[in-house]
Amino acid sequence: MTDLTYTIIDGDFPAGVKNKTATLVTSENEALLVDAGFTRADGHRLVAAALDAGRQLTTVVISHADPDFYFGAEVIADAFPDATFLATPEVAAAMAKKYEGKLKAWAALGANLPTRLIETEPLTSDLTFAGHTFQLKGAPAALPDRTYLYQAEDRAILGGVLVFADEHVWIADTPRDEQLDAWDALLSEMQGLEPTLVVPGHRQPSAAADASAIAYTLEYIAAFRRIVAEAADGATATEELLRAYPQAGMQIAAQLGPKVVKGEMAWG
Repeated sequence: MTDLTYTIIDGDFPAGVKNKTATLVTSENEALLVDAGFTRADGHRLVAAALDAGRQLTTVVISHADPDFYFGAEVIADAFPDATFLATPEVAAAMAKKYEGKLKAWAALGANLPTRLIETEPLTSDLTFAGHTFQLKGAPAALPDRTYLYQAEDRAILGGVLVFADEHVWIADTPRDEQLDAWDALLSEMQGLEPTLVVPGHRQPSAAADASAIAYTLEYIAAFRRIVAEAADGATATEELLRAYPQAGMQIAAQLGPKVVKGEMAWG
C-alpha cells in the first residue's frame, strides 16, 4: 500500500445526471486528477475538490476523447495554470478532430460548454506521481484509444471508458466483433491483476468501486452480443436489454448501440 488517497467524484452525464466519474488522487503535498468532467460546472466542482483537499493539483490525465472526459478541463486549467494536462496521442488527436462537432451536438448546454480545447502533453508511457508509478495499460490494435491506469502497490485501476457499473454499456463506438473481443481481453487482463479499487468510467453513484464492475461489464457485453444477434432489429434488441437490465442507467446506450451493430445507423 502507498500513502496515496483516492477520492471518486461522480459528475454529470448528461447534465444533471450523475453517470460519469473522475478520480482525485492525493499525496502529502500534491494532487493528480484523472478526467475533467462534462461541463464547466463539473470543472468547478473538481477544482473545489482539489482545493478542499489542500493539495496543489500538478497533473490532470484525460483518459478518453468523449466530451464527458474533458469538457470541464478549461475551468481546471484556469484554476491551476501550472498543472500539466496529459493525454495519449490517440486521445489528443480524437479530441482535436471531434471538438467542434461535439460543441454543436451539445449546444443545449449553453454557458456550461467550454470555450476552448485545452492543450495536452503526450502520455506515451507510465506516469510517475509523488514517487509512485501508474502503469499505462491497454491500447490493443483494435482499440488504440482505450487505455487505463494501474497502480500496482494499491492494486488500483483508474481512467478510461472500459469499465461500467449499473449502467448500460456504451457500445456504439465499438460495434465490430474484433473491437468487442479486444475489450473482453482487456477486462480479463484487469481481472488478472486482482484489483481492490476499480473506478468505473461510468457508474451510478451507489455502485461499488471494485472488481465487481469488471465482471458486470464483461457480463453485459456478452448479453448485448447475444441479444443483438438474436433480435430481428435494433428496436427489439433495445427492448430486451431494458428488460434484462431494468435498473441500469444510460438507457441511450441501449437505444443506440443495437442500431449501430445492426447497421441501421452510423455513429462516430
